[in-house]
Amino acid sequence: MSEFHDFEICRSILESLPIGLAVIDAQRRIVFWSDGAERITGHPRYEVIGKSSCTGQPLLYCDKADCELCRDDCPLAQTIKNAHSTDSVAFLHHKAGNEIPVRARAVPVRNPHGSIIGAVAIFEDQSQIANADLREDLSTLPGCTDEITSVASHAMMQAHLRDALGTFHELHVPFGVLCFRLEGLNQFRASCSPDAASSLLRVIARTLESGTMRSDFVGRWSDDQFLVILNGCRDDGIVSVRERIRKMLASDAIEWWGERRSLPLSISQATPGPGDSAETLIYRAQKSLDAASTARAQAATAAGSPFSGSR
Repeated sequence: MSEFHDFEICRSILESLPIGLAVIDAQRRIVFWSDGAERITGHPRYEVIGKSSCTGQPLLYCDKADCELCRDDCPLAQTIKNAHSTDSVAFLHHKAGNEIPVRARAVPVRNPHGSIIGAVAIFEDQSQIANADLREDLSTLPGCTDEITSVASHAMMQAHLRDALGTFHELHVPFGVLCFRLEGLNQFRASCSPDAASSLLRVIARTLESGTMRSDFVGRWSDDQFLVILNGCRDDGIVSVRERIRKMLASDAIEWWGERRSLPLSISQATPGPGDSAETLIYRAQKSLDAASTARAQAATAAGSPFSGSR
């Protein structure tokens, strides 16, 4: 008999695959979690074996606990119910707190009698490796990266913004900017510690990088703000990207002294027009962001909570 019929050899092959691989039973409990799944999600197997893939802190396919993929149209549920494979692009919640995009496939698993007993989930990290390479290249240049988050610094984003505006005015190549404000960061820093605030900022930065293209730029604009430059993106595309990133950021959090800690985010956008400078474009984006923050504060006051309201 071939050595490849040995169960442990077959298991070791599955464990060593660079992709993530998980086996889910008919109740969507995780019964197998590969080394690749550990690497992509940050969750070691002892934390996930026996747990549901789609409840509590979601581990597969979901961007939050009540997302649309946890209903009957969940790829895993559809695979088990309809006995055919499904493909999807979704977001996994990394243990560090950020969201990571994955391309996933679910394949039904049958017993010797042909009955469906579960599914195999295969997923690959779609994060832009170029972002990490760019950070490494820029890290050797003084003033180009933010010391806390390792994304582009304010000065670097100003340079990128001027370049995008120059291309827009000369060649009419569209682009847009998204501004993100982490509401209540100073209070969070004072109550939880500067280290906690820095950890949360890093989580937000990684999610922003995961949700953008290689041609886009992500940077820290101020203490509580991030700026994203979406190159070659028109108005309708900016709205789509904004909504995707909003969903990704919705469950960003850190574990701090045994509790999940997070802050709400306000978002604004702006696109350039004829004669715009970097200052006028950012002024409109900031004005819109201030309006969003004010609306959030008013909603929070009405609800009796300092952090209520949607992102």
